[in-house]
This record gives sequence, structure tokens and C-alpha cells, in this order.
Amino acid sequence: MDRMFTIFLVDDDAGVLKALGRLLRVKGYDVQPYTSPHAFLADHDASVPGCAVLDVAMPGLDGLGLQQALTAEGMSRPIIFLTGKGDIPTSVRAMKAGAVDFLTKPVSEHSLLEAIALAEEQDGKSRQVQVEMSAIAARITSLTPREREVLTHVVAGRMNKQIAGDLGIVEKTIKVHRGRVMEKLGVRTIVDLVRIAEKAGIRGKQP
Repeated sequence: MDRMFTIFLVDDDAGVLKALGRLLRVKGYDVQPYTSPHAFLADHDASVPGCAVLDVAMPGLDGLGLQQALTAEGMSRPIIFLTGKGDIPTSVRAMKAGAVDFLTKPVSEHSLLEAIALAEEQDGKSRQVQVEMSAIAARITSLTPREREVLTHVVAGRMNKQIAGDLGIVEKTIKVHRGRVMEKLGVRTIVDLVRIAEKAGIRGKQP
């Protein structure tokens, strides 16, 4: 069963938290309210599927500062901003930093739910990519040092005979290594092998 999508509400106005929390729970979302950005950061679990709905103007650490703090910690979390006044420069900064939307209070139910639906889609895609990258990393780790070396040569477009000459071993052995690399990485073609290597950040090695 899929985990419930969680809305992390961060606003120093308790009334706003209560009103939005009630609305979102009725719509089937799990809601985690915070009156302080620091409390949210201390409690935040990036593994939980969800998005953050942040007030822009908060004492101490404001919404944009909180967005930057999450980014600095390597946490990928879709963010929707709420503001009491339409501030175009601030909204531009927020969107450039990856915010899903920038909404003005009092926010309409339709606009908020639309933004959350977009955030949920974005979060799902991001987590799928993370799963894929973790699987690729695990496969790459299973390669022996020699197999990984052969892989870097294959990615560079080197033929078996050329790789054999570069590494000082017979071509037949290169074929065996390449076959094992493809088997471990779960691919059947060189094109797929190169694609996976690129996703893993492995660059071709020229002699």
C-alpha cells in the first residue's frame, strides 16, 4: 500500500494552520503543522512522501530561508509558498529556486489543491528517479575493479581489441569481462550499457 501523501504546513499564524489543516485532512491528506521553521527542520524526514506549504514572512527564518536550508541539506521536497501580499521579486526568487507555486493569502481552495496535486506528481517522479538511481548504484558496486575499468573503456567507444591492447590482456578476456558487466547491470545492448553508465556518472576513459 502506498504511503499517504503528507502536507507539511509551516506558518507562524496558528489560525492559518488550523484552517488549512482542517481543509486538507478532509481532502484525505495527512497534515503535519508547524508554527516554527526551526521546529519543522528539526522534525523533517525526507523519506516521507509529501510537500511543504510555507508562509513566506515568518520571524527568524523566513520561507525562502527555509527553502534554502532544505536545499543545502540535500533534501528534495516540493514547496508551495503562501504570502500575505503579492511580492513579485520574491515569487520570482522562489520559483527559480524550484518552488511548485507561489500563492497569495487568502488562498482559494481550488488554487491550493491544484498546486498540491502538482507537487504530489513532482514528488512521485522524484522518488521514482531516486529508486532507479539507487538500483543502478547497487549494480555498479557489484562490479569488480577490472570490470569497472573495462566499462569505462566501453563507454568511451573503444573496441574489444583496443581495450585489450590498452590493458595488456587478451581480447577473449575482455569479451568475458564485458559480458559479465552487461549481465550484472541487466542490459543486453551497448547502447543501454552506455545509458546506465551515464546515469551513474561514469565517463568514458580514453587511453
